[in-house]
Amino acid sequence: MTRKKAKSAANRPPLSELLGLKRFNTPTIYNGWEQITRHNSARDGVNLDEVRDFMPQMGPMVGYAVTVVCRPGDRRVPKRMPKAWSEYRRYVASLPGPKIVVLQDLDKPRTWGSFWGEVNANAHRALGCVGTITDGAVRDIDEMTNAGFKAIARRLCVGHAAAWPVRWGCPVTVFGRRVEPGQLIHADKHGFLAVPREDEARLLEATRFMDENECRTVIGAARSSAGCSFEETLAALDAAGAEFGKAAKQAFGRRGEW
Repeated sequence: MTRKKAKSAANRPPLSELLGLKRFNTPTIYNGWEQITRHNSARDGVNLDEVRDFMPQMGPMVGYAVTVVCRPGDRRVPKRMPKAWSEYRRYVASLPGPKIVVLQDLDKPRTWGSFWGEVNANAHRALGCVGTITDGAVRDIDEMTNAGFKAIARRLCVGHAAAWPVRWGCPVTVFGRRVEPGQLIHADKHGFLAVPREDEARLLEATRFMDENECRTVIGAARSSAGCSFEETLAALDAAGAEFGKAAKQAFGRRGEW
């Protein structure tokens, strides 16, 4: 199993590309992704339900999904699975990073307690995780920020209840999006994109192209309107939109947003 993971990790984008992706916000990553994917970009890949970024000042996070399920409201779990924490942490440590923990809380819509707090944030940071996306709750957000561990969640809460890993390394569904173990994730205050495996290799290239395409055309036209009449500005925007679409189609076979 370890050899399989090592081989799989070797075929993933290098760290330099992940750092490149981190320089853009998630909507910009989406603009690149929609040009290269065969999936339905209107409903696939992104969260369908609203999320809350409790550390927006930390900017975007990028990493591979570590999937786990919890049920803080079930006090029987710790007795039934006394070694779960140790086994789960060993699993997390075995995976390539950077890692984002995608946690499904089976108690929702109820909130009995938080899996996340100061201790768990520091422990996971030590194991190469940069943050979490959870449809449950978080607490100790100042302390989690101090640990350098970003949290995108449904809400805050006070207690932890019986927050215990129930199962891990399995598909999870959070905020209306199914996430597979090891899936590349890009997330920020706008939401997250779970990147299909086949789209990873060209994602950074497409993102850079589309971002530069906007600057060369539609944004440039809008920013250079000083001293122009509305008619001149409207004509320039129409021309820039056409140029944007032509460049996108030449590069990817699709016109893109404009």
